[in-house]
Amino acid sequence: MVRGSVRRRAVWAVSGVVVVAAVVGLWVFQPWRLWTRSEADEALPAEFSVSTGAGVSTGAGASSTGAAVGSGATTPGGTSSATADQPTVLATGGFVTQEHETRGTATVLRSGAARVLRLEGFSTSDGPDLHIWLSDATAGGEWGKYDDGRYLPLGPMKATDGNQNYLIPEDADLSGLRSVVVWCDRFNVAFGSAPLDL
Repeated sequence: MVRGSVRRRAVWAVSGVVVVAAVVGLWVFQPWRLWTRSEADEALPAEFSVSTGAGVSTGAGASSTGAAVGSGATTPGGTSSATADQPTVLATGGFVTQEHETRGTATVLRSGAARVLRLEGFSTSDGPDLHIWLSDATAGGEWGKYDDGRYLPLGPMKATDGNQNYLIPEDADLSGLRSVVVWCDRFNVAFGSAPLDL
């Protein structure tokens, strides 16, 4: 009788440990996120949008929202083709896959003192604790390098798909930053990255 009671207690204790471990594991890894998706379709902020009637180039700098953006290209005389009050493209690049399939285009735009990172046609996997960073590491390759050097966190990732804007602090120094990365802070891995020579 005593032996049976001890056995039941042991079974209950082991069962309790297994349940707690399962709950903690689900909270940490959140495996259901492998199948969840979300979408954002943000318009380009007003200060970065100009009409095509303003004489701004609608080439590579045009956003998919229909707003044109000046390229900021230098003319032979050494002056910028975009005036001071027109948005300029500082850098642009396409995403490459790292830990999870990632695609789309990243562009950094400036209008006066304001700057924004614009993701267009963006798509990646969902995951726990995902953030968007600008980094001094190159895009692609080994994904553990991004938190070893200098990086500028721009906030949590807004959605797995769509067009998104991330405002860059006006006092942030972008010199030497070379990529944008979708970073999983919980597991220290890069889902994907895009080259941006800033």
